[in-house]
This record gives sequence, structure tokens and C-alpha cells, in this order.
Amino acid sequence: MSSSVALVVGAGDGLGASIAKAFAGEGLTVCATRRARHEDQLQALVAEIKSEGGTAHGFGVDARDEDETLALFERIESEIGPLEVVVFNIGANVQFGIRETSAQVYRKVWEMAAFSGFLAGREAARAMVPRQRGTILFTGATASLRGAAGFSAFAGAKHALRALAQSMARELGPQGIHVAHVVLDGAVDGNFIRGLYPDWEDRLAEESLLTPTHIAAEYVRLWKQPRDAWTHELDLRPWKESF
Repeated sequence: MSSSVALVVGAGDGLGASIAKAFAGEGLTVCATRRARHEDQLQALVAEIKSEGGTAHGFGVDARDEDETLALFERIESEIGPLEVVVFNIGANVQFGIRETSAQVYRKVWEMAAFSGFLAGREAARAMVPRQRGTILFTGATASLRGAAGFSAFAGAKHALRALAQSMARELGPQGIHVAHVVLDGAVDGNFIRGLYPDWEDRLAEESLLTPTHIAAEYVRLWKQPRDAWTHELDLRPWKESF
């Protein structure tokens, strides 16, 4: 059994992977999840962490499924070690005009970005409260704070996730659990953004994209904060981003 575990729900090839590697670099055993169809990429992340001297496990999990989420937390706690950090990092960013947004799209985005956050947050609380310690971190976005044209589904889900984080922080803080919500106000460098912006190399060079490794360092800093100076909400944006 490991002494401390960091679980990253939504360990994609960009920010999620950087968060997993950052906590592994702090000596925590990392458990990372992605949908089963991306398990090959997940195992590549696990292998990379191990090659750098860390300890990691990958799990193909549908975070929207309650039974799979329950089984994941039970397995980690019983077979790997106590959860010290749980990071919920599922994005689900889509853009559709309101007239083109189907019920299926709206429901799926809510399930991915809000409902699965509730499941992960609840199970993290169930594991951590008896020990009176732990950190639960939620990845937010500009859409967590305001809606924009074409983002009704995404903004609705991200607003809900922010409200969940606020409610959990007020309930769990007095029980020794640090709950924080990180607003990423800007484009995060990764395969998705590089596909959107042909000039991504110029944007990266001028530091107008959020860099996953730098964001991950702030997640680690939140985990390390002393109990008399906890941050609940942290906003991160490139220096050129208007707000």
C-alpha cells in the first residue's frame, strides 16, 4: 500500500497528464483515469511517470457511471493507498448555437462536466472526511463565471460544477478538507488548441497560451497550502488575456 495517492479524473494528453506528472514528482502515487477507448494513451502516461521514477496506475473509467466511480474509489482505497488529492479535470467544451443544441448534447455535456464532478467529489469526501484531511480540486473555465454565445451547454455545466465546489468547500472545510476551484481563463496549450490555432507556435512563444506544466504547478501549490491560508478559487490566465 502506498502512503499517499493523487487521483486525476480526466488525465488527457495535455493538462491532465501534466497534473498527474506534477503530483508524481512530489512523491505521491498517481492514479489516472480516462474513458476506456483512450486506455492506450493512458498507459503511455503511466509508463512515462514510471520511467521518471514515479509510481502510477491507469484506469479506464466512465466518470459519468456511478457504479464505475464507486468501484474505482473502493479499489484505490483498499488496494493502493489513502487518497490525499483528488483532481476533477474533465472539460467537455463544445460550441453550438442554442437552436442547434440538441437535448442529447446538452445532457452529455452536463453529465461529463457536472454530474461526473459530483460523483468524484462525493466519493472523495467519503474517503477523506473520516481522516479529517485531503484536497479536492476542480478544473473550471471562463464559462464557469459567465456564459457566451454558442456555449449554453458548456457554461451551464461549468456553472454547476463551480456551485458544487462552493457548496463542498463550505461543508467540508471545517472538517479538514481543502476544496478549491481553478478557473482557467484562456486557451490551454494542447492538441485541441493546436488544431484550432494555426499560429499556436507563435502564441506559445509569446506566452499567450496557458501552459499545462505551469497550471499543474499551481495545483500542487494549492495542495501544499497551510490550513490557515487556504484558497478556494484561483483564476489563471495568460498576461495578454482580457478579462
